[in-house]
Amino acid sequence: MFTRVFFLLLLAMQVISVVPGALGDEGMYPMSELEKLDLQAAGLEIDSSLIYNPDGLALVDGICKIGGCTGSFVSDQGLMLTNHHCAFRAIRDASTPEHDYLAEGFTAGTRQQEAPTLGYTVRITDSYRDVSADVLAVVDEGMDPQKRTKAIEKKMKQLSLAEEEAHPGKRAEVSEMFLGKTYVLFLYTYLKDVRLVYSPPLAIGNFGGEADNWMWPRHSGDFSFMRAYVGPDGEPAEYSEDNIPYQPKVVLEVGSEGVLDGDFVFIFGYPGTTYRHRSAAFLGYLSEKYMPTVVDWYGWQIQNLEASAQGDRQRELALAARVKGLQNTYKNFRGKLQGIDRLNLLAVRRQQEKDLQEFIDADPVLKENYGQVLTRLDEYYQARAESAAYDLWLRYMLRSSETMSAALTVWENAIEKEKPEIEREWAYMERNLDQTTNSLVTKADTFDPVADALIMGELMKRAGGISQAEDLEALDGMTGADGAEKARKYLEKSFKKSSLMEPDTLLEAMNKSTEELKKMRDPFLRLVAELYPPYLEMREENKRRKGELDQLQAALQEVKRQFQGKDFVPDANGILRYTHGRVEGYSPKDAVHYTPLTTLEGMLEKDTGHKPFNVPARFRTLIENKDFGSFLSEDLGGVPVNMLYSTDTTGGNSGSPVLNAKGQIVGLNFDRAWEATINDFAWDHSYSRSIGVDIRYVLWVTWKYGGAEWLLEEMKVDFE
Repeated sequence: MFTRVFFLLLLAMQVISVVPGALGDEGMYPMSELEKLDLQAAGLEIDSSLIYNPDGLALVDGICKIGGCTGSFVSDQGLMLTNHHCAFRAIRDASTPEHDYLAEGFTAGTRQQEAPTLGYTVRITDSYRDVSADVLAVVDEGMDPQKRTKAIEKKMKQLSLAEEEAHPGKRAEVSEMFLGKTYVLFLYTYLKDVRLVYSPPLAIGNFGGEADNWMWPRHSGDFSFMRAYVGPDGEPAEYSEDNIPYQPKVVLEVGSEGVLDGDFVFIFGYPGTTYRHRSAAFLGYLSEKYMPTVVDWYGWQIQNLEASAQGDRQRELALAARVKGLQNTYKNFRGKLQGIDRLNLLAVRRQQEKDLQEFIDADPVLKENYGQVLTRLDEYYQARAESAAYDLWLRYMLRSSETMSAALTVWENAIEKEKPEIEREWAYMERNLDQTTNSLVTKADTFDPVADALIMGELMKRAGGISQAEDLEALDGMTGADGAEKARKYLEKSFKKSSLMEPDTLLEAMNKSTEELKKMRDPFLRLVAELYPPYLEMREENKRRKGELDQLQAALQEVKRQFQGKDFVPDANGILRYTHGRVEGYSPKDAVHYTPLTTLEGMLEKDTGHKPFNVPARFRTLIENKDFGSFLSEDLGGVPVNMLYSTDTTGGNSGSPVLNAKGQIVGLNFDRAWEATINDFAWDHSYSRSIGVDIRYVLWVTWKYGGAEWLLEEMKVDFE
């Protein structure tokens, strides 16, 4: 049995003080903070040591991270439950026009039929410890902000490498908890052989499509089963037919009885990023500059990529994962912008900071130490806003096109590999290089040059009016509307000549020096080489900005703690967290109340026979035959489909198991309600609701539609 190192925050001021209420609570708590919560008072029926035990095994040890999502082990043979949209790329990769698993669904009848995935890894948290003192020891007062960022990055790498040397076969990463203030070293097991086991068709797994995304009521079967494998010796290994199923330390029990309105539930997961402790200036920059730009650019890509591939199923499959990712962010940001406006959040945050400034000014010591913090944050984000148009354009120019993104990775790798390991950028360290290379090859397998030409042509057009972009010699005469024809001819010629996006070419290029890359005479490598100096200048400036921001944000956190008389849960940052709440509806507007459970009957009510509300004919027959087995809810008169609950979640919680008071899986988190897209900035019990698939629906679909009753047997679920 492994030993979990108990994680303590560095300073007393950073210890989190919380009092859980009877309903949902704000807070994505690090595991170390659970002992401060009265979970029994909140509704937990089992001892809290059974969900988290710093000295042994508990339910939390059955949780894993799959790519950017969360998963849970539901059998002792490495079977994992996660979202359909988390497995989407794996389903797409396994599909062909002849065997379209996105449209048809995927069922492996045996272990041998489980489909290998490209680029998927499973990450399991083994231990963690505070290393803030070690990291901050490299920082001197008055240090140049850029040097500060680089010194901290270097120390984080040194700590990670030392930990990996002490634990061969493990992966270590240092995560920043409070900006510029606290750092935690995490030790992980990484599993590299992940296979697709069962996934329903898109008409079930994404019923309602983008029309229903982030909305309630919802009827989406957003779930899939995957399996983790290891080598015959039980150690992590790349895919091989000789590999065996991974045996997790803990398996989560499936609670097939489901939930009722008012039931206590809790969630473990790996939430991505929240910004609740940032300033009003930050919120203004996001809502007035950054998010509107993203919404506009992503919206253009969605519309034009879909139109370009319409009627060509092979191209539709190639672009499916790309478009889906764009759609999710596009609608999420629209929800955030609407929420900021609806809640008048920017004005509220500014008033809070006005009160804070008065508090600071009233105390000579506070005024001396913190008097200029808010002013400097305003100046910082004003500078960011002024450079936003060019910064975002250059980032998209090098990243939105898969060709340009690959060329940048290849070119930067050639530069970085000449440096000592500890001084390289993260993606090009030897420990990460296989993952970086695999990501390139994965994109090459579904590369669509028509889509890339569209994107690059539009970005060259959008460079018009951005003076720094127009001045770039690499794009001479190809920017704006006037340069459109020259840009079109350049791209047509370049895509005909380039072979960069062929997998073998990419693998070969990743082993070359910059001089050897130049000899390939690839037009996109040449373009990236010309754009790299301004890109590098921007990257280094961002390091300087981060060093400046970290100090300001740490100071803001300190003085806010004194002003409010309490401490804070650190913003989500991709590490393992806990949250709890209850199954409950809400009222989004006057005279409207949403109940927390939907049923199959509601799915039929939405059915139009056309995408995205097209119930498959065989599925409709199953519903009408009412052969629900043990998954019928007598209270609802049918099989529950989706559920609402008042937990605190964000991106990365996709796939998180929803557990009941006994610690059994009763649902699978996949979304938030439209009003809760604002959660990243502000959480409130009145509107913050998460959305999950009811476990009874997962099991019924897998059994009756998927014909995979062997999976229910493997999970030890009664279903007759």
